[in-house]
Amino acid sequence: MSRAEPVRPTSPPLIALVHRANKALQANMVAQAHRQGHPEIKQSHNAVFGTLHGEGQRAVDMAASMGITRQSMGEIVREMVQLDILEMVPDPADRRAKLVTFSAHGLEVAAAGFRHIGALERRFAEEFGAADYETARRVLVRVAEMLEADDAEPHDQAVTPGQTESRRSSPG
Repeated sequence: MSRAEPVRPTSPPLIALVHRANKALQANMVAQAHRQGHPEIKQSHNAVFGTLHGEGQRAVDMAASMGITRQSMGEIVREMVQLDILEMVPDPADRRAKLVTFSAHGLEVAAAGFRHIGALERRFAEEFGAADYETARRVLVRVAEMLEADDAEPHDQAVTPGQTESRRSSPG
């Protein structure tokens, strides 16, 4: 028995394009770290470099920010501590908890990464034109804002096929 295939878009949907660009950017960041003499850096470390800032953060908060489990973030953090990229320090607000911070070596690696991001941003602006590149950035921000706002709205009932939006929102 054959199964019906879903109707696919004729061109790649935005989610596929964003995913491909994200994968390419993350791989490029790791490759650049390797070129700069940091072969220990792995793609999973981007979850930390993308979220850790300031005086440190709890691993659980970093995990939530990246949309991964506490256990996954904990594993990445432990590995990066062993590599002398991160340190765990007592949380001054709660001595039972630990904050993740960059070690001196980790600060150097992160700074090099942020310099590379700046160079990529300049390269993209030159390649696409500053105005078009800024438009692309604004569009991506707006897409995220729209979807986050949609997700923040309460959704008490699902709309079933044939049911109208007004019926869904009416009590009863």
